Amino acid sequence: MNKPAAVLLTLVLAITAVSVPIWFAVRQSERQAFETVSAQAMAYARDVLLRADETGDQITAGVERLARDHAAHPCSAASIDAMREIDVGSSYIQAIGHVRGDTLVCSSIAGNETALALGPVDYRTKAGAAFRRNVRFPFAPQRSFVVVEIKHFAAIIHKDLPIDTAKSASDVSLAVLSAQDPAPTTARGYIDRAWLGRLGSRTEAVFEDGPHIVAVVRSKRYLTVAVAAVPLRYLRDRSSDVAQRLVPIGLAAGVLLTLAILHLARSQMALPAAVRTALRRKELFLEYQPVVDLRTGRWVGAEALLRWRRPTGEVVQPDLFIPIAEQHGMIVRVTRRVLERVCEDAGAYLAGNPDFHIAINVSAGDFHDPDFLEGVHAALRGMGAAPASLVLEITERSLLDPDVARSTTGALRRSGFALAIDDFGTGYSSLSYLESLELDYLKIDRSFIEAIGTEAPTSQVVQHIIAIARDLDLRMIAEGVESHAQADSLRARGVQYAQGWLFGKPMPFAALAEQLERQRRQEALAANAG
Repeated sequence: MNKPAAVLLTLVLAITAVSVPIWFAVRQSERQAFETVSAQAMAYARDVLLRADETGDQITAGVERLARDHAAHPCSAASIDAMREIDVGSSYIQAIGHVRGDTLVCSSIAGNETALALGPVDYRTKAGAAFRRNVRFPFAPQRSFVVVEIKHFAAIIHKDLPIDTAKSASDVSLAVLSAQDPAPTTARGYIDRAWLGRLGSRTEAVFEDGPHIVAVVRSKRYLTVAVAAVPLRYLRDRSSDVAQRLVPIGLAAGVLLTLAILHLARSQMALPAAVRTALRRKELFLEYQPVVDLRTGRWVGAEALLRWRRPTGEVVQPDLFIPIAEQHGMIVRVTRRVLERVCEDAGAYLAGNPDFHIAINVSAGDFHDPDFLEGVHAALRGMGAAPASLVLEITERSLLDPDVARSTTGALRRSGFALAIDDFGTGYSSLSYLESLELDYLKIDRSFIEAIGTEAPTSQVVQHIIAIARDLDLRMIAEGVESHAQADSLRARGVQYAQGWLFGKPMPFAALAEQLERQRRQEALAANAG
């Protein structure tokens, strides 16, 4: 073979070696892009349905309570208090009240002093619920509300709240539809009711229809359907543009594109890889913030707060790396590392001081880990401590799977562990759901503590949360206490425990143990002096 022919063959092979993988990558990227957009549409629809179902659950629970306890005197002071308690305890209900005809005669938002016109009913379900889809009130004339009336009690729902998702994607259409009424209960963007016919007898369906990828999800509890439609045009335009650029540019473009993709992949994987490295090198450590008995001032426990110190000395806060660990399946390893550090830091102290406890945070991933319970027991055996030495703090988002939540919390309680619901009031759990779980503590989120003594709208929320905790027979821990005024207010309202900078900042366990020993010496001196 002569040199020109060899060069030509080499060139052809080089072009082929780059072009074929690029062609395959383009086709594969189109397929994966379609799957990704389909999954995204389904995620939007599921999120809308979850919000709609939670809204229905809260309405049903609130109305049933009022109909059961206050039907005879629906606008009495006791009934108004119950309405306000339901209002505060609900994440979706804006207000709740009693209806006569087409008028809300008393409510959690206006008491029994101001009646509010609702207008005519748009449709009634076979179960007797009356829906008004577009109600406007004098206190918010620019907003529309959905009013759901059952047994002469009505809940007011912000019209956009069930579809308050995908805010960054304004082209995504979302809707909640009733199986018994042609008009959407609430909607954003273009919605074709014919899409429901594609669902058939299935619970979920995703399909392409014209310029949209559409996901439809049917509720298992209510006669409602959630719809999400994601536009295809951006995906198609981008795919076409990439293909047109790849063909003329050839080999150089293929190499540059490959390098760009590798660089982008490395950039996207940098932080997850760093977290994996941190776990392997044991760069995660704990600081401990004391939990104080508000009645005596004694430090009765501490919350273990996870920190990450990188080899450069930089300390990375958990609100950055914990979500990464959850998204990439590392949260179970993180929890195991927390237990290891508790054993290393505080094991001997807990073994010798059974009246003191350490609180650790657990996640939804831990609840689904079949080895979680045994891992906690193994940590206790390593410390020689009792189950009461550990309090497991669970955020509301960890309780989204009711069956797993009930099973795991029940098993933990039977094993002797104490359980706390963390950041209460910032999630979506209904009171009836929380009541079905076996919990010991309710932690009041710092955002509500900060509002104490201010004119903020949430300043009155604390007393309602305290009432809820009492109804559920839960001990209370207030987070983020920074002033004596806050501590005095909480103590006067019956809150038993608190943590915050007023009592102590997060610190190494050695410093915490030193402070505890100093506190015990002072107590002993005071007792001898008495």
